[in-house]
Amino acid sequence: MSDLTSKDDKQLMLFAGRSHPGLANEIAQLLGRTPVPARMVTYANSEIYVRFEASVRGCDAFVVQAHAAPVNDWLMEQLIMVDALKRASAKRITVVCPFYPYARQDKKHAGREPISARLVADLFAAAGATRIMSVDLHAAQIQGFFSGPVDHLYALPILADYVEQKYDLGDIVIVSPDAGRVRTADMWSDRLGCPLAIIHKRRDPEVANTVAVHEVVGEVEGKTCLLVDDMIDTAGTICLAADALKLKGASRVLAAATHPVLSGPAAERLQRSVFEEVIVTNTLPIAKESQIDKLTVLSIAPMLAEAIEAVFCESSVAALMSEKHKRAKRLQDRAAEALTIAPPLDL
Repeated sequence: MSDLTSKDDKQLMLFAGRSHPGLANEIAQLLGRTPVPARMVTYANSEIYVRFEASVRGCDAFVVQAHAAPVNDWLMEQLIMVDALKRASAKRITVVCPFYPYARQDKKHAGREPISARLVADLFAAAGATRIMSVDLHAAQIQGFFSGPVDHLYALPILADYVEQKYDLGDIVIVSPDAGRVRTADMWSDRLGCPLAIIHKRRDPEVANTVAVHEVVGEVEGKTCLLVDDMIDTAGTICLAADALKLKGASRVLAAATHPVLSGPAAERLQRSVFEEVIVTNTLPIAKESQIDKLTVLSIAPMLAEAIEAVFCESSVAALMSEKHKRAKRLQDRAAEALTIAPPLDL
């Protein structure tokens, strides 16, 4: 019998769920890849079927899915995709979820409550995922819920570069909408060299998604206030915060957030609010009815493409995040490159 030799060449393969094809296509274009063709069906009883139409044996698989509403459907689809890859002998499976599902249920606030963010991590592990990649986790401790590597990316360089290019930083005050986002606001303050202010609020424990804003801590009179958060869901918190800043004499109010969840009345609230501009990324698809005039959407695809490339090449993802100025230039170059590539691929 002749000697058997192993094939050491790694193969990067990209797999796209159905929740956000635009983002998946943009990542694929930047990587110079085509998403692996797949047959995905939702049956009449809502069960999901997935079959990949190419061999995935021994590949380095990256499974991209955005967890917008209906979250449970898209989460289940991604789990089924991971399971299919595991059973087809993919060598390594990285779950790419720009917006981590159930991230706000990261701890128990009262007895007999679940820690659903941990449950999601356990489900990914049980399905066969070996790595998770996400952007701006609601709580950094979620990284510890998964036993394998977790690449926690930050949209701050993309959002901050946009603000720096468009607005006069000498007039800006970074504002945290509540005590829980002070660390995020502090990172913004360090990045842009702007002063920091905090809004103190209290939630109604009996009513979900309602807040009562109390006072502003910091000097905001006559300033351009930039409210920063990881997500905008129903927009109740951030709109009340903007009103409080205006009452304290702010000349202009802006908002920057990574994840545009935009549930229920969010778009209407933002449109009627005192915000001059609301800056978000495309970690989640934005419904047509939510694409209001005040909304500016920046692409997160260049960052994800770079991180996927770094993981595949076994280079440092942390180094990507720390090289602020060089990295910002690379992201801009990649975004410009994406505009010159052929139109998005059909999944």
